[in-house]
Amino acid sequence: MHKGSGYFITLEGCEGSGKSTQLKMLCAYLEEKGIDAVYTREPGGTVISEKIRSIILDNENKIMSDEAEALLYAASRIQNVKEKILPALESGKTVICDRYVDSSFAYQAYARGLGYDFIYNINEFAIKTCMPDMTLFFDISPERAFERKGGVDTGDRIELSGLDFHKSVYNGYNKLAEKFSDRIVRIDATKSKAEIFANVKANLNRLGIV
Repeated sequence: MHKGSGYFITLEGCEGSGKSTQLKMLCAYLEEKGIDAVYTREPGGTVISEKIRSIILDNENKIMSDEAEALLYAASRIQNVKEKILPALESGKTVICDRYVDSSFAYQAYARGLGYDFIYNINEFAIKTCMPDMTLFFDISPERAFERKGGVDTGDRIELSGLDFHKSVYNGYNKLAEKFSDRIVRIDATKSKAEIFANVKANLNRLGIV
């Protein structure tokens, strides 16, 4: 899946799926276990990638075309892969990434309607050189997720895209989970934080990380 000897784990899900909370719990758990891990996010993870992130999420950029959005995500990803992710994997470290290319497939290919092939082609470098060993999909509908998080973040352009858009994102994730069932693991994100994290730990154990 990638050239490194370390493990590459990605976390995916709709807005408010609880990924960030589980990531914090995972960071603390791996540190406790003495696992040498690197944590990153998308869009972001490096100085350049974080600057791109600020452009993508800025709610003043309402006229951004869907294609420009997809290309910016891809640009942020390539920088993150070349500067941070691949070097860590090649040195044998475990890499945990909050979102990766599956987000582009769910949000831009399916929800924005740009198509799978378009997203694949503009992310080809990352897809060919650096795919995850395991992707944890935190499975919760956008309706329940937004209710749980207390509504939409009005400063986030993507969150402001509307419920129908986020329903399409969720449907996209379900299609990806079926298409890549050997890599994508469904995590029932409607359960308690403790129950969800127990499921996360069980899957990391299955992969052999802990």
